[in-house]
Amino acid sequence: MSEIIGRGAEAILYKERGVLVKERIKKGYRINEIDEKLRLQRTKLESRIMLRARRHGLNVPNIIKTEKYKIFMEFINGKRLKELLNDIDSTKRREISEEIGRSVGILHSAGIIHGDLTTSNMILKKEDNKIYFIDFGLSFHSLSVEDKAIDLHLLHQAYQSTLFFFLD
Repeated sequence: MSEIIGRGAEAILYKERGVLVKERIKKGYRINEIDEKLRLQRTKLESRIMLRARRHGLNVPNIIKTEKYKIFMEFINGKRLKELLNDIDSTKRREISEEIGRSVGILHSAGIIHGDLTTSNMILKKEDNKIYFIDFGLSFHSLSVEDKAIDLHLLHQAYQSTLFFFLD
């Protein structure tokens, strides 16, 4: 039995026998051939980018396999940083923020732009207390300083909208 965990504009997430499955859903407003091609390309690209990020040392869910419009990956048991950062002391928040900075440095050095770099797409894993980056659905390859800056600007906005961090 599958347990639906989340639903977004492009995909649904569900847990199946301890594995997280991200399945890109059909868009009724698109021509069928175009829809299939887009979902297939986006699934492959996301999977490749996650594998590349992992090879460069970034904590991302381990990909088990990819099938057509589905990515089967490790389920990360933990809390999204968005839900966590306001509930911890400023010292721990600063440590986590520095770790995020190091991780984004790894990501950008590898030529990966996340595309949705927010604390909603980072999980503090319970078992090893490490930060894992998730949801690479909008990711792409780029060495452009401007693309990296946009990623960082989005992260900065996410911090400002969820934290009183800059008031410490």
